[in-house]
Amino acid sequence: MNTEIEVLAKVLWDYHHMNHALTSADLIIVLGSHDTRVAQRGAELYLKGFAPFIVISGGLGKITKHLWNMTEAEKFAEIACSMGVPEEKIILETRSTNTGENILFTRELILDRNLNINSIITVNKPYMERRTYAAFKKFWNVNDVMVTSPQFEFKEYLEAYTDGKITKEEIISIMVGDLQRIKVYAEKGFQIQQDIPENVWEAFDKLVELGFKKHLIK
Repeated sequence: MNTEIEVLAKVLWDYHHMNHALTSADLIIVLGSHDTRVAQRGAELYLKGFAPFIVISGGLGKITKHLWNMTEAEKFAEIACSMGVPEEKIILETRSTNTGENILFTRELILDRNLNINSIITVNKPYMERRTYAAFKKFWNVNDVMVTSPQFEFKEYLEAYTDGKITKEEIISIMVGDLQRIKVYAEKGFQIQQDIPENVWEAFDKLVELGFKKHLIK
């Protein structure tokens, strides 16, 4: 991967981060995916006392259905329990296949339990912080939504994808697709609107020209 691509991708990476300062919340919601470091981050926050329990949400997605023989939520729960999170403090949501379903199905679980939730910490991949925030603010009326992700710098995060089924190039293509979705999904009413600076759009356009368009909405 050349330097130009890394520089452009870093612009998107920085924009996708919300940089929220976390405070105690009523609930931690961990969104499933291929990235098990998200489970580790959610468990760390629980063990540090940021919330009294965790919902882990995720069925099998486009990537994980080829990786695991269990749902994302079940895989992530195994990791959280191995780190010391008590099983009884974990609520599983195993039907969802996208972010919108993560939110709606999780909200159903919480309402069914008559739990009073006014503040949420939601945990996702680093390049999905902003889209996660925009979707939660649209579909869950709580006082405070905070987002966080595994704590890695950009190059350090990409290094994990040097080998294996998911490549660095694939991750950048996903980041490009997620930026497009921040705009398109707001227009469709799936998320609240987020301002996208001109330099971020310029980086997006250049990456698309360079071929990082596999995850664009057609």
